[in-house]
Amino acid sequence: MKLANHLCGRWQEGGGEGLALLDPVSGEPLVSVSSEGLDLAEALAFARREGGRALRAMTYEMRAAALARVADVLQAKRADYFDISLRNSGATEADAGFDVDGAIFTLKAYARAGKVLGAGRCLREGARVPLAKDGVFQGQHFLVPMSGAAIFINAFNFPAWGLWEKAAPALLAGMPVFVKPATPTAWLAQRMVADVVEAGVLPPGALSIVCGSARDLLDHVGECDVVSFTGSADTAARIRNHPAVVARAVRINVEADSVNSAILGPDAVPGSAEFDLAVKEIVRELSIKAGQKCTAIRRVLAPAPVARALADAVAARLAKMPVGNPRTAGVRIGPLVSKAQQTAALAGLAKLREEAEVVYGGDPDFVPVDADPRQAAFVQPTLLFCEKGLAARYVHDVEVFGPVATVLPYADAAEAVAIARRGGGSLVASVYSADPAFVGALVPAIADLHGRIMVVDAAVGSNHTGHGNVMPTCLHGGPGRAGGGEELGGLRALAMYHRRHVVQGGPAVLELLSQEAVDAALLGA
Repeated sequence: MKLANHLCGRWQEGGGEGLALLDPVSGEPLVSVSSEGLDLAEALAFARREGGRALRAMTYEMRAAALARVADVLQAKRADYFDISLRNSGATEADAGFDVDGAIFTLKAYARAGKVLGAGRCLREGARVPLAKDGVFQGQHFLVPMSGAAIFINAFNFPAWGLWEKAAPALLAGMPVFVKPATPTAWLAQRMVADVVEAGVLPPGALSIVCGSARDLLDHVGECDVVSFTGSADTAARIRNHPAVVARAVRINVEADSVNSAILGPDAVPGSAEFDLAVKEIVRELSIKAGQKCTAIRRVLAPAPVARALADAVAARLAKMPVGNPRTAGVRIGPLVSKAQQTAALAGLAKLREEAEVVYGGDPDFVPVDADPRQAAFVQPTLLFCEKGLAARYVHDVEVFGPVATVLPYADAAEAVAIARRGGGSLVASVYSADPAFVGALVPAIADLHGRIMVVDAAVGSNHTGHGNVMPTCLHGGPGRAGGGEELGGLRALAMYHRRHVVQGGPAVLELLSQEAVDAALLGA
């Protein structure tokens, strides 16, 4: 079966045989995708013209209600999405839930949050600014929905959540969504779009999808479009430097590479709650989606006296987790999504092994449960130990996108800060400590290079939401090598899809233009 593309309000099949999407366990072809011969310029124009106009005619609360209906459609088809995740991504049930249920949860969160914006269609920011005596001439800042399209070029690891965590705030803001999912796992995103389109819960043109190559898509971006990309730093650089993007100053949001850290405080010794919580979270980040998460823990910073004990504790837990065919009962860790990703992960692991020793995993003769290693795309969960600290190179520079992490001992808080910052900008760091002096010094010292910092102690316990779990109400994104982007954060995310401007005029004019405006301060409420 070749997946159709939804463009210009209708389903269109790309030309040629298409590129096959494979089962990462058996190597079996599942479906194919093609964008050959499609008019992407007209498709973008249709989305802006028809979808954008219809969405902007709706109020914020009407768009929020539409998001709730989208969530209901997806909830009803949840079992189908789990099946596709298993077949196309090699996902365990926990992996599929992380992606699919996370998508539905995010949509529902924005459907609830959007109600507070009520019957407005734009935002009024701040108080009026006096510009003349007696108030006869004033200035008022507004934010209006941009009249272009929100173009999403997404990553392969979250075909469900990656689509809807971006689409929810864009649609709520009043911008039509045009998604180009990553080819290896495009089936799930395409199926979700098909179900939403069939249900008729969004206006025509509000939701478009093209599967396969992006081809000349970026040639047709305009000044009022937004391009949001998740993927490699190399691809992000090509997008940022695309001639049309540069010439038209197109707004870009990027989430790229990230060598995230888990950091144990000096009080997190074996037997402490903080030590045990760190071990549990490190293992979870190595196992969920086989480590294929932008937010996964890649480096583990531990005080030198306990670093070996930590590595041994993590290794002991990993040894009890069966790795193999997710269709087999008891399997906890599945494959990577493709042989290409397996090759890339193994190449990265080889570089790490040049400066780190293997504590667990890394077996070249590893055989997964109920799978042929010649056909399947498995990487054995691997934990390494690196004594070189800041002198190491690959540990800080190479993101192995799979179940691989490295323990790094540190001597004191200053070295812990320096190692964490050596990542060059990360999406998240998690800190396991109840020592106020350590936490109080560490967090401000790494904050400017991290989008999110999670601090866990015995009082928090297992109530935390997870190192790698992105909550719709909190910021997702990071500086530096992580791309410099910002997503989610509750209603703050709507700012990406609005344009700020100021109107200068008399009070009557400003009052007229404020009639359909709601207070922009609500975005940060």
